[in-house]
Amino acid sequence: MESVQETVQRVAAALAQAPLVFGHGTQDAWDEATALVLGVTGLPDQKAYADHPLVEHQQEQIDALMQRRIAQREPLAYLLGRAHYAGYEFLCEPGVVIPRSPIGLLVGAGMRPWLRQPPSVVVDVCCGTGCLGILCAHTFPEARVLLLDVDAHAVALARRNVSAHGLEERVRVAQSDLLDALSEPVDLLVSNPPYVDAADMSSLPREYQHEPVLGLSGGADGLDVVARLLEQSSGFLSDRGLMVCEVGRSAAALQREYPAVPFVWLDLPQGGEGVFVLDGVDLPGVATSGQRA
Repeated sequence: MESVQETVQRVAAALAQAPLVFGHGTQDAWDEATALVLGVTGLPDQKAYADHPLVEHQQEQIDALMQRRIAQREPLAYLLGRAHYAGYEFLCEPGVVIPRSPIGLLVGAGMRPWLRQPPSVVVDVCCGTGCLGILCAHTFPEARVLLLDVDAHAVALARRNVSAHGLEERVRVAQSDLLDALSEPVDLLVSNPPYVDAADMSSLPREYQHEPVLGLSGGADGLDVVARLLEQSSGFLSDRGLMVCEVGRSAAALQREYPAVPFVWLDLPQGGEGVFVLDGVDLPGVATSGQRA
């Protein structure tokens, strides 16, 4: 009977030998093997339980999921049905993008120093699992939060996550094409919208091909959704509010499209790229600055 440590070592060796790509919440084979073993066993920590023996059914489940991970290149979060992100657990399932945006760590730090005061109303646009909005609800306990997504599948999953976090009284979920369902000013707008451009979409690793195109593709230059969101946001974000948005490798295209908009690009020491903040007072200039036809 293997221990937790022995199983992690064996699984990590198998994953390292396979042509896998990591990035859905894990950085390498060891990290992913640890997440797999803890996910199946329910144990909170690999080091503290290194000598803990695994029972037969746990070993069989770990081995079966490991083989699926290698053979099908399915992301681990889909295999386990959940992901740990920014200190919390979120339900995950195929058809909805897996939580991984670097915005989560910024939210957990209170969006300091960019957010001038605690927000009263927060909206998470293109919410997917609802992870960013739910993190905002935990970080800002006085805020009301609205989660919006155009996809009915994502809306249903976000509602389940809101319930799992016990936040039904303060967090509402609605199906909406960007901000169409929004009817009041907001103080904090967070978004991880589809922003992958056509060139990158055509060369995505197999792991990312398991995620929905609707949640990833931003059109030819990656800005189809982002540009619409920027222009809509100017009508809803308060002057003292803040927009926080991830555009990844489409950042250069965004700057070319809106040369006069004072995007502040954030340093992300724990990984990721292309996250900007924008003050509400600067949003009205977006419509006149953009070069989009």
